[in-house]
Amino acid sequence: MPRARPSPVDYRALADLRYHLRRFLRLRELAARTAGVEPQQYLVLLQVKGLDGRGAATIGALAERLQVQHHGVVQLVDRLARRGMVERRRGGRDRREVTVHLRPAGERILERLAAYSVAELTTEGPLLVSSLSRLTRQPPRARARMRPRKDT
Repeated sequence: MPRARPSPVDYRALADLRYHLRRFLRLRELAARTAGVEPQQYLVLLQVKGLDGRGAATIGALAERLQVQHHGVVQLVDRLARRGMVERRRGGRDRREVTVHLRPAGERILERLAAYSVAELTTEGPLLVSSLSRLTRQPPRARARMRPRKDT
């Protein structure tokens, strides 16, 4: 039985989505630097706040959320801690577990940068949504065939 040919890829929509995502992220990187933090440091602050009430902001959880190595998060947290933006706290029962918490200086920078991000999304968001919508209108089976395989 011949295999069904996969739906054609909408390269224009895929390219547009990548462009709009990258543009949004680049503007966030510039805003972070202007505010006096590195883009990855801003992302740590954002993830710490975003995990609030949903789970502990451990080094491991932050590494997963940022999609970086454990030691990279340790270095980012070290730099933020030296600047008084975050603090580490040892776990209750497991003293090896470290959680990261925002300090007032980190809260202030995060609040300013997050407000700027939300404002930017009011103008850039519709372009992102449009590109994403064009790509996700494909039949579910065609999307499933295009997903990258996970290496085991």
